[in-house]
Amino acid sequence: MTSPQVPVIDIAGFTDGTEMVRERIVSAVSQACRDTGFLIIRGTGVPAAVIERAARECRAFFALGTTAKQAVRRPHPSHIRGYCGVGGEALAQLEQDVVPPDLKELFDVGPFDLPDDPYYSPTRAGASFAPNVWPAQAPALRPAMQDYFRAMERLAGTLAHIFACALELDEHYFDEGLARHISILRANYYPRQDVAPQARQMRAGGHTDYTAFTILWQEAVTGGGLQIRDRDGQWNDVPALAGCFVVNIGDSLARWTNDTWVSTMHRVANPPFEIARESDRLSLVYFCQPNYDTVIKCIPTCQGPDRPARYPPIENGAFLAMKFAEQQTAS
Repeated sequence: MTSPQVPVIDIAGFTDGTEMVRERIVSAVSQACRDTGFLIIRGTGVPAAVIERAARECRAFFALGTTAKQAVRRPHPSHIRGYCGVGGEALAQLEQDVVPPDLKELFDVGPFDLPDDPYYSPTRAGASFAPNVWPAQAPALRPAMQDYFRAMERLAGTLAHIFACALELDEHYFDEGLARHISILRANYYPRQDVAPQARQMRAGGHTDYTAFTILWQEAVTGGGLQIRDRDGQWNDVPALAGCFVVNIGDSLARWTNDTWVSTMHRVANPPFEIARESDRLSLVYFCQPNYDTVIKCIPTCQGPDRPARYPPIENGAFLAMKFAEQQTAS
């Protein structure tokens, strides 16, 4: 069923609206982040042409043969770049759930056009700024994904300002921690299924994101896909609405807020097999991640004498490395 718990919030007025409009947006976002950690936003200013072009070129890439796609596979397990085929991840392993691997392909892109600065070097940054890899047989993919990445950077900046206000902080509280972010843009492709899934096998298994927050564009297809788990343990559909993005809070921001905000379990379920045999699905996911050396520690407004910090401080890069290692399959 479709979840009534995920509100649709128009954020256009945050940047150019009255103070009353801004307060209304901040209040609605704050409530959603406390209740389920999921919201649907519209009024983002992201041009439809940028989304359509990225989706089209991603589909063209995934339509290539296996050899062409494997030519841009992940250079190293720690490098979240390039192609990963069906069965290469098992997101439910993040929750220590032993299930078959996910029925999806993916292609990852990280920051680009980096300054000539030691901060971005492998010596200091490890794999945080690993080079992107691009397929020679799909040359239009690179400019399309880079344009989409830039659009998501701008949108993430706006959301970070809204989040800061919702936490009763200065609007620019998160700016420094995101100034040299290590965010990832991922294209998820869920191919048609020629054989029925194994028991408990999903297009993407149940998990929480380990990001600060995630911005998702999902293709509206028959049979649905994205679901969130409510407090009663029931799975509810999150609709794909035209002109909208789904935003969800990740583990690192939940930790940052001392669990004031919720990182909610979600998954991409299989449609009925008779539909899955005929229908594929694409999504574009921007995982907003702070600088690798940003320390995730309890926000002042989220703690007090009766509510001490639950987690010790940890650098974001170390937190991500730990989480990413957990989700890899043995293959």
